[in-house]
Amino acid sequence: MLHTLPLAPDLRSACDCIVRVPSVANDPWQNYLLAALPLADRERLRPDLQSVALLPGWPVHGAGEREPYLYFPTSGIVSRFHVTAEGDSMEIALTGREGVIGVASFLGGGSTMSQAVVTSAGRAFRLKAAIVDDEFDRDSRLSHLLLRYTQALMVQIGQVAVCNRHHPLEQQLCRWILACLDRMSSNQLDMTQELIAEKLGVRRESVTQAAGKLQEAGLIHYSRGHIAVLDRSGLEARVCECYAVVRRETGRLLGAASPYRD
Repeated sequence: MLHTLPLAPDLRSACDCIVRVPSVANDPWQNYLLAALPLADRERLRPDLQSVALLPGWPVHGAGEREPYLYFPTSGIVSRFHVTAEGDSMEIALTGREGVIGVASFLGGGSTMSQAVVTSAGRAFRLKAAIVDDEFDRDSRLSHLLLRYTQALMVQIGQVAVCNRHHPLEQQLCRWILACLDRMSSNQLDMTQELIAEKLGVRRESVTQAAGKLQEAGLIHYSRGHIAVLDRSGLEARVCECYAVVRRETGRLLGAASPYRD
């Protein structure tokens, strides 16, 4: 029987992204990694999977904190941030139902210097790290998928670093919007300019200018913290190569377990 945990407290302000959570999100097999498991593995893990609400602003884990659980999102988005000693922050990766939060728990380090924070409401299923250790001892399908996802995550983190250093903010914004859409069932994003600026590590005024250019081109409509994507193909034509690199490598590494198989 699947367990349901109480809702996590909302630890950030209403500026965070909020979306409706579909009922199918309470099905653990909506996560691509779990869905790729053989039936026998699913049945073995099913009693240990606990359903968790992902509320905007909830810190799934903080920088330097041990990760006793792995979280497999079935909806919503979790952002991975690096924060400097001065308090500046930048998003280094996004995770939705294609992945998992808590890779340090099975890589042997126990913690990372980044923090994972929910920025789009959803649900996840958590699994104790000790159980995942057992899966590695079994050399199970799950252990193989987790290692491949970790490599895909490394590709994403590296490509985001390249993008933030070498590409114009307008292209970075296109990449970020498309990455969010890939993890959602809607073309709508509720996100303030302040939060987008925090994610991209830039000033809010710069985001205003970049979003304005995309709106003038008829690609998005932005108003009061709400982004509606009007022309996805137009965004894909304008985005830098970083978006396609991450999609392609994730598809190559995860195969049938990846949402990107085009």
